[in-house]
Parts: sequence; structure tokens; C-alpha cells
Amino acid sequence: MNLIVTLAIVVLAAALLASAVRIFREYERGVLFTLGRYTKVVGPGLVIVIPIVQQTVTVQLRTMVVDVPSQDVISRDNVSVKVNAVLYYRIVDADKAILNVENYSIATSQLAQTTLRSVLGKHELDEMLAERDKLNADIQEIIDRQTDVWGIKVSNVEIKHVDIDESMVRAIAQQAEAERYRRAKIINAEGEEQAARKLVEAGEILASSPNAMQLRYFAALHDVASDGTNTIVFPIPIDLLSRLQGEPAEG
Repeated sequence: MNLIVTLAIVVLAAALLASAVRIFREYERGVLFTLGRYTKVVGPGLVIVIPIVQQTVTVQLRTMVVDVPSQDVISRDNVSVKVNAVLYYRIVDADKAILNVENYSIATSQLAQTTLRSVLGKHELDEMLAERDKLNADIQEIIDRQTDVWGIKVSNVEIKHVDIDESMVRAIAQQAEAERYRRAKIINAEGEEQAARKLVEAGEILASSPNAMQLRYFAALHDVASDGTNTIVFPIPIDLLSRLQGEPAEG
């Protein structure tokens, strides 16, 4: 009988000792409570707690990833889109993460979803597609500011996909094509305008210098003569023709 009692005492003592020992890894911390009251943050390494009297809640300090589910967003220009994102955060104050919010992981995910809808709803569709870096920074700043009281640091937010209705995709493609056509017409008109100005300037220069006109005339003849199949007709200057008409015929 004494042997059984002794064995029971040894087993109980071993169980109590095992429950009193906590080992926390380098990326873990323990929030220690004594009779239900917050005491301190312990770890990493070996920690001894008083069984029954003290309890610990383990918190990870590594960066955690939250996949923000696809959200229905109506942009400022009344376009309905579906947007999802990914959120990276880590706990910097383990006691705040346990004491100030019931479930910091769920709370952070829900906050990210509402912030995503709120921020993107203030922007037009073109901004969602072209200015993702700016939107990511705005969303990250808002979430980080609100989770600070939970001891959480939001390091990054990335918008993954912006899904648009098929009819809207066609409309955007038509708009892009019309914009390219408009730019092409503008560039062509600007080129015509510049060419016309250069021609006017060249004409004024040639008109002010007869020698330059003659050189341009000879250059044109040289270009034409380079092809042996061309027939060259030399024009007679008008002033020379008028002089010939004014002279009396011989004989």
C-alpha cells in the first residue's frame, strides 16, 4: 500500500513539474498570468511557472501572412470590381496582442477587409489599375495606425488582383484604342505643323538669296540625273523668256 501511495506521489510530482516547465523558442514569447492577473512577458528559453496559480499564453513574433478575401468594391466612378490582397504583419508587444483584443489574427483580417473597401472606394478604376503602389501604402498606413493599440506592426499590404466584369473589360479596351487613335492624330498633326513651318522658313531663306535658290536648283537637277531613265527638262527662267520675246527677229 505504501508503495502505491509513494508511486502516486512521484507521478503527481512529475506531472506538476512537467506542467511547471515552459520552453519558448526564439520567435515565441509567453504572456504570464498569476491568479488571472497579468504579470509579465516571459521567454525565450526555459521558464518556470507555478502550476494552477500561473498560466502562460504563447505568442509568435514571426511575420505572419493574412490572405484578405476578395472584396466587392464600387469605385468612385461607379465601377464594380472584386479586389483581394495579402497582408504582412508581426507582433511587437505580446502583452497588448493578448490583453487588448480577443483574437488579434481575426481582428487584423477583418480590419484589412473593411479598410480595403473603404480606401479603394475613394478612387477611380484607372487609379486602382495604375497606382497600386500608392494605394498599397495608403492601406498599410491606415491598418498599421489602427493595430498599434494591439501591439501589431503591419509591414506591408499588396493588392493581388483587381477583377473587372467582362463588359467593362471591353469598354476599357475600346477606350484605350480610342485614346491611342487620338494621340496618333495629334502627333501626326503636330508633325504636319512643324513640317509646314520648316517649309515656310526654307522658302523665306531661298527667296532672300538668289544664289541659294540656284544651288537648290542644281541640287535638284543632280538628284534627278542620278537615275538614267529620267528625262530632264530644263525650265527657262521667266525673265530670260521675256527678254527673248522683246528682241526683234533677225533677217
